[in-house]
Amino acid sequence: MKDDNILWQLVLVFTPLSLLSLGGGQSVIADIGKQVVDNRGWLSQADFVDLFAVSRAAPGPGSLLSTMIGWRIDGFAGAVVASLAYFLPSSLIAFAVARVWNRYRGQAWQGMLERGLAPLATGLILSGAFAVLLSSSGTVSTWLIVAASAAVFILRPKLNPLPILLLAGLVKVAVSALA
Repeated sequence: MKDDNILWQLVLVFTPLSLLSLGGGQSVIADIGKQVVDNRGWLSQADFVDLFAVSRAAPGPGSLLSTMIGWRIDGFAGAVVASLAYFLPSSLIAFAVARVWNRYRGQAWQGMLERGLAPLATGLILSGAFAVLLSSSGTVSTWLIVAASAAVFILRPKLNPLPILLLAGLVKVAVSALA
C-alpha cells in the first residue's frame, strides 16, 4: 500500500468530500465507501464496514472514519493527512459562513436556505445509511429490523434513539443466534 504519492491521494479523496459534507460527516459515508473501496481499491467492502462500525462505537465524531482509513492506508502520516483533508476545509468554510450568517441574522433568505438545504442533507445521510446497509450481511432480518427502526423514528421523531438502537441490536443478535 505504500506509495510515493499516497498522502496526496488521501488529500484528493477527502478534501472534496469535506466540501460536500452538508449535514455532517454522515452525509458522505456512501461516497467515502465508493472512493476507498470501488475507485481506489484501498479497502475491501468488509474492511470498510468494519472501520465504519468501529468509528460509530468510538468516542468522538463519527467522521473519524476518515482518520481510521488514513491509518489503514499509510499509518500515522495517513491518519493525520486524511483527518486534516477531511476536517480542515469544511471547518474553514463553516467558520467563514457563520460570520456572514450572524451578520445577516433574521433575513428572509436565511430561512429559505435552511429549508432548502434540509432535504439535501437528509438525502445524503440516508444514502450513506443505505450504502452501509447494502454492504452488510443483507439478510431479510437485517432489512426488517432497519425498516422497523426507521418506522419508529419517523412516527416518533423526538424519541431518544439509544433505546431503539439497543433494542434493534438485541433483536439482531437474537435472530442471528436462532439462525
